[in-house]
Amino acid sequence: MADVKTLIDLIGNTPIVQVKNIDTGPCNLFLKMEGMNPGSSIKDRVALNIIETAEREGKLKPGYTIIEASAGNTAMGLALIGKLKGYKAKVIILDKMNNNKILHLRAIGAEVIMTRSDVGPDHPEHYITMAKRIADETPNSFFASQFTNKSNPIAHELSTAPEIYKQLDGKVDAVVCGVGSGGTISGIGKFFHEHSPHTKIIVADPKGSIIKDSVEGNDITEIAGSGWLVEGIGEDFIPDTLSLEYIHKGYEIDNEEAFRTIRDVAMKEGILGGSSCGTLIAAALKYCKEQTSEKNVVTFICDNGEKYLNTAYNEDWLKKKNIL
Repeated sequence: MADVKTLIDLIGNTPIVQVKNIDTGPCNLFLKMEGMNPGSSIKDRVALNIIETAEREGKLKPGYTIIEASAGNTAMGLALIGKLKGYKAKVIILDKMNNNKILHLRAIGAEVIMTRSDVGPDHPEHYITMAKRIADETPNSFFASQFTNKSNPIAHELSTAPEIYKQLDGKVDAVVCGVGSGGTISGIGKFFHEHSPHTKIIVADPKGSIIKDSVEGNDITEIAGSGWLVEGIGEDFIPDTLSLEYIHKGYEIDNEEAFRTIRDVAMKEGILGGSSCGTLIAAALKYCKEQTSEKNVVTFICDNGEKYLNTAYNEDWLKKKNIL
């Protein structure tokens, strides 16, 4: 009889595909298909490690409510895994996030609380501040706190990075990541720093975010906060889970280039990725075309693009946002 698996057992071990129909200069560009996780994003890895670590440490007990501030995908992973393990989920999400994420979360029983995307981290309605307050006010709750929880980068150090290394037989010259919580780039950066020191770690940052400038040591004179339309990456603060020392270079990608790129990937490669994938792939293509010799470069289809059919792949929405 074949093994019977739960959805939790299907997290990770996602495939890698090579870009074939877009100019990548002298390089080979590979996309790790994280949208094929059961919660349809790379954040399933983080959610699972946060939950199972909290269980082992006695911080998450039967009947508890998991609370988190999220752009949607971490919330989805926490709600899904929590549901399968018997926990409730209460998530605080920015009002600029796609309504399809909200509907999906509610469909699996999560309580969704919307908050403002136009306020800074010191404002009481900032999504992380609000999540902390709600966690303090909710009895028998566990605040997942992906922006400070070290289980976040550890998930990528122990799973995502070794998978990439194995899939490319150790021949990885660069990995391009975005930064939301910073867990992906930090965990991957730590792994390659220890196992493949020549591998460059590249950050793809939406225009208006402070991450690229922080990597380069530039003065941050203005924090736009909500100036970018891609979801899940870009920040107005430096999360505790972000280790800047592993990042070698950064690229700033504006809204127009990000959305044009992800639509090109759909048309030419048949891959439907989320909006942040446009930022990552645009930065990866810039890096590839700057090289003078063949290199293996990896970036991510962070989540499934079906969530964004009403935005990133909708010409009416793009025109309203002055992107088309």
